[in-house]
Amino acid sequence: MALVFEIPEEPNIVVTGLLVVVLLLVLVLPFRLKIVEKNLEAFFFVMGSISAGTVGILGLLDASEMVALLKLAALSPLTVGGRPIGITQVVLIAGLLFHLLGERIYVGIQRLFLKLGPLPFAFVVVAAFGLASSIISVIVASVVLSEILLALPVGRKLKVELAVAAAFALGMGAALTPVGEPLATIAVSKLSGEPYYASFDFLARTLGHLIVPGVLVLACYAGFKLRRYYTRIGILGLEQEGGPGSPEVYPLSHAFSRAFKVYLFVFALEMLGASFTPLVYWYLSKAPSWLLYWINTVSAVLDNATLTAAEVAPVLTIEQIKSILVSLLISGGMLIPGNIPNIIMAGRLEISSKEWARVGAPLGVVLLASYFVLVEVIGL
Repeated sequence: MALVFEIPEEPNIVVTGLLVVVLLLVLVLPFRLKIVEKNLEAFFFVMGSISAGTVGILGLLDASEMVALLKLAALSPLTVGGRPIGITQVVLIAGLLFHLLGERIYVGIQRLFLKLGPLPFAFVVVAAFGLASSIISVIVASVVLSEILLALPVGRKLKVELAVAAAFALGMGAALTPVGEPLATIAVSKLSGEPYYASFDFLARTLGHLIVPGVLVLACYAGFKLRRYYTRIGILGLEQEGGPGSPEVYPLSHAFSRAFKVYLFVFALEMLGASFTPLVYWYLSKAPSWLLYWINTVSAVLDNATLTAAEVAPVLTIEQIKSILVSLLISGGMLIPGNIPNIIMAGRLEISSKEWARVGAPLGVVLLASYFVLVEVIGL
């Protein structure tokens, strides 16, 4: 979902300057101030409010459009992609289920881990949920996968690495159908007319040859990371000791607080994304596809659905469309605010912004560089 409002043809320097300052604060403060890092949801809500106020106070939005922006931001977390079950409800329902059945589920996950071994377990889980996220939605996939990672008997550092790799896989895999995530929903909707007449399988046909191998590579990455951590002796040791201990049972209060934090985070990202639409219109929409590919790394902190709504249009060539979408999908995994799986998994596993960035930024750069060669140079 994205708010559409009338934007002047000529750039407004004051609006540009203030929004760039907000963007820099969003990029820098979570890594510089501990109070911001520990209260990321509230910080992004404040930044979203400031950015929305900027475009409103300076005249780009009238009163009715400002109300529409706030209504969109408040309600879209409940109806992502037009579906009746939204992010907040899924997170809350999952929290309640794991509160009631968590111990049994965790024991089952650990038994499967012991039976399959580290590499096959990680590969199957990440690949299966990465590809299935396009059908069951990225929200459901990330909620379930975060609980699976929580149950793994591994150290915190490795758990962060697995979570980041899995989030990249989920974000990419969900784009195969318009059911998976808002970016895909908007892209198909905007290209549904001439000349593409995009239908349900349009993204799978257009991006499938790029996305599926990427998900499988990320699954292999997670598998080899886990295998390096666990030797065969380690697995046998766990079996002899009766298996690893289960995580603490999901507290009931945590189910509600986590759902609220996710809601607040998505609310804030909707305001940020909608508020930055003028910058996208004034500057990004006129850039060549190869430059857009790299500029779109801002989706690491901005809503990639909004960028999709602003950049994707039927007048673009299929090569330009691929370049834009691939860049947005990969960049979204680099930082916690970049995508829904990041927010859900980081919240459940209590991963800080710095911890995520240490893994997500280098991995994202490698993926971006690799796909740039494939899409822009080779032309796949």
